[in-house]
Amino acid sequence: MRKTPRRVALFGGSFDPVHLGHVAIARAAVAQAGLDRVIFLPARQSPLKSVGPEASGAMREEMLRAALAGEAWAEISDWELERPGPSYSWEAAQHFREAGEADQEWYWLMGVDQWEVLEKWVRWEALANGVIFLVFGREGRAGRPREGVRAQFLEGEFEGSSSEVRARIRGGGAWWGLVGEGVAAVIRRAGLYGV
Repeated sequence: MRKTPRRVALFGGSFDPVHLGHVAIARAAVAQAGLDRVIFLPARQSPLKSVGPEASGAMREEMLRAALAGEAWAEISDWELERPGPSYSWEAAQHFREAGEADQEWYWLMGVDQWEVLEKWVRWEALANGVIFLVFGREGRAGRPREGVRAQFLEGEFEGSSSEVRARIRGGGAWWGLVGEGVAAVIRRAGLYGV
């Protein structure tokens, strides 16, 4: 019988493509926050981005499966991909909390860049009321506490970005070291990002 995970983090993003930094962030969250599960939520369309992901939802899911193979704590959900319109974090958190067990603790994994503009998120207070934020640093910046908002700040610096991977592919630079071997194989096979 499978044990219900008690501490679960939701990790939303375009994952276009998923890179080694994404996986390192999730591993750090598991270790530092004592998580039982991290649910990766590829977004259909981020409300804060003017254009959608380049790779299809199905391809981004395939890359996530390749990146997370063998990681017992990892799960991939197509919940946001199957819904119309922009992907709002508060709706995702509400959905998973309502579908989960009463004693589960819910977390939201995010970068310090998003933490700093949290007030721009639609219904961010509703999200904050239902989750504990796990904030990872980027480019030497660490998060600072916000009054009345539950958060834990992850230690460590996590390199890489999806836009950097795409730019290197287009520019003919070395990009395969930024993604796992399985992800690189998917990108090459599908001819993603102009490879």
